[in-house]
Amino acid sequence: MTEADAVLIRTLDKAATPLTGAPGDFDAIIEAARGKRLVMIGEATHGTREFYEARAHITRRLITELGFSAVAVEADWPDAYAINRHVWNLEPGQPAEDVFETFKRFPTWMWANTEVLAFVRWLASYNATPTRAEAGLRPVGFYGLDLYSMNSSAHEVIAYLDKHDPPAAARARERYACLDQFLDEPHLYGQSVEFGLSASCEKAITEQLHDMQNRAYRRLVGLGLVADEQRFCAEQNARLVRNAEEYYRAMFRGRPNSWNVRDHHMFETLEALGDHLSHQLGEPAGVVVWAHNSHVGNGAATEMGARGEVNIGQLARDKYGDQALLVGFSTATGEVTAAADWDCPAECMGIREPLAGSQEAIFQAVAHERFLLDLRGPGPVATQLAETRLQRAIGVIYRPQTERHSHYYYSRLAEQFDFMLHFDRTEALQALPLQPVHGVDVPETFPSGL
Repeated sequence: MTEADAVLIRTLDKAATPLTGAPGDFDAIIEAARGKRLVMIGEATHGTREFYEARAHITRRLITELGFSAVAVEADWPDAYAINRHVWNLEPGQPAEDVFETFKRFPTWMWANTEVLAFVRWLASYNATPTRAEAGLRPVGFYGLDLYSMNSSAHEVIAYLDKHDPPAAARARERYACLDQFLDEPHLYGQSVEFGLSASCEKAITEQLHDMQNRAYRRLVGLGLVADEQRFCAEQNARLVRNAEEYYRAMFRGRPNSWNVRDHHMFETLEALGDHLSHQLGEPAGVVVWAHNSHVGNGAATEMGARGEVNIGQLARDKYGDQALLVGFSTATGEVTAAADWDCPAECMGIREPLAGSQEAIFQAVAHERFLLDLRGPGPVATQLAETRLQRAIGVIYRPQTERHSHYYYSRLAEQFDFMLHFDRTEALQALPLQPVHGVDVPETFPSGL
């Protein structure tokens, strides 16, 4: 251990707030979130119980105490929208467990797990509270930000138009016909277009989105709350098809291109959602975001930013400044639910000891096993954690045998996050007993599946 490391550990010993399980553990985050437009809460892995549990606890307080209007997560829009319908109580009597059957694409455990199930049950109950229902308050929603559902989103657009505007449905079918042979394997579309084997569908798909935004629904002004929510869902599915088409073409130009298309889509979705909520509420809406640290931390403070990658945390910081609050998580050891490779079964895997000098190794040496750090400056914590260190990121795939290459990147923690929550030893997330569909998915963000 270097002298600088020892000095940092002594600083953190004094500055860290122990997490004891008391109701006030996250008071500092809640107070800092007051008046914010976005609270973006991360995770250092996609399969750690403590991260999901703490994130849900913070979010419940943001909703009940500060009036946040929605939760937006790193999940496909149609899958998350099934949860949204449930928490809006649009299908009375439907067990919450049944909603998660919509999560068929690998990795199912990322959202179909016991912690998210408990939160969804709570949110449906909260929305159904008599005082909220009697006052006609808009239900707090649950939405997806990701773009892998090109197939199901195209079908959702057409299904909605079939019901509400048959001539527009006919136009949508004609435009989406360009994608027909690729909808089950969209990665082949990108390959075919990039190699000149088929024409790009970009123009037709963009026309479809513009049609829905600018012309097809002008006659639908004055929709009720639920109908307007359904209209927005259909428009978002059209936006997703357009951006997914670009993403699958970008895959063949290299990681920075596809990563940036994906995170720009997630931020564009977040912006559209914020506008939609604010319009319905008649005032600026607060949104909580759940995604991996690598997406919600300020990417400009990381190695990713240095190689030209942007993320939703950086885009939010650039647009909203301190109106966006960024919260990260870390762990040193324990177990995690992850897969050994893409589309492989989930396993309970042991997490290796952190690399010497990494942020996780420093946190492991702090006197408290679980603690909160306020990284906002000025002060010794912000100053000392502004130095570049390795940070670990475990996605849906964990490869301990290539840990340094696959799961570490450099970051300046005090610029990356406003708060950091550390759990020294963590437990694996418990997946719900669903049957995933194997063999039809596309490789995601190599090598860590973030």
